[in-house]
Amino acid sequence: MSDNKQYADTMVLEKELIYNGNLLLVNKNYPLKNPKVEKLVPIDKAFPDILMKSQAVYMLHKTLENIGSDYNIVPVSGYRSLEEQTRIYKDSLRDNGEEFTKKFVAFPNESEHQTGLAIDLALNKEDIDFICPDFPYEGICQKFREAAPDFGFILRYAKEKEEITGISHEPWHFRYVGYPHSKIIAQKKIALEEYIEFIKQFDDENKYLYKQGTETEIEIYYVPVGISKIETINLPKAPYEISGNNADGIIVTVWRKANEKEWELFRN
Repeated sequence: MSDNKQYADTMVLEKELIYNGNLLLVNKNYPLKNPKVEKLVPIDKAFPDILMKSQAVYMLHKTLENIGSDYNIVPVSGYRSLEEQTRIYKDSLRDNGEEFTKKFVAFPNESEHQTGLAIDLALNKEDIDFICPDFPYEGICQKFREAAPDFGFILRYAKEKEEITGISHEPWHFRYVGYPHSKIIAQKKIALEEYIEFIKQFDDENKYLYKQGTETEIEIYYVPVGISKIETINLPKAPYEISGNNADGIIVTVWRKANEKEWELFRN
């Protein structure tokens, strides 16, 4: 079970909650305020230096197992410290120029890689570009892309969303946001920026209800933190998860009902 998943009925709202969780929005408008990341683990024993948060690693393995990857897909870059992101940015400026760097390399503290929730993947071949790895829209890579939302991952930087994300199309860059947020984002064909704004219209009295068949009922809503007089929120005695949005509040996800596969997505 991840750090933010709980079984309780009252929560004290502290501003620090805004800057932790799977749904952090990280970009030039919302840089990281609390870049410390805990519980990082290697992606695989074959790639001991490529790290992500443990929950994201578990779900990445489930996705790869689901499509039968068998190392046809390999990780290129996962968690980056502030120092590493700074070095990559400066090196790209020197080697590739300002125009290229602004398209494909985030400024330090504006990179999702610093959260431990982002992963760059590549088709396994002899020469792999670190900045722009090959991850085509066909074969095993496309199978991963299609399966990813079922396991909590989204393609973060789509071509049609460049003006919204501020980052050029990156077919190789995937972000763990957790289920069912990944499914909703994929179904609505929206960027994470748009999803964060979409959820803000739902509150404790007007929750967004995600339903799938008769087995799945998950409630999602937004609570502002630090800009209202609310000091605590009451939650039902049901499994729930909280995440800050790195801006102004938290998103609460309450699992009312789910099948066995979906409970596994919650518990790990």
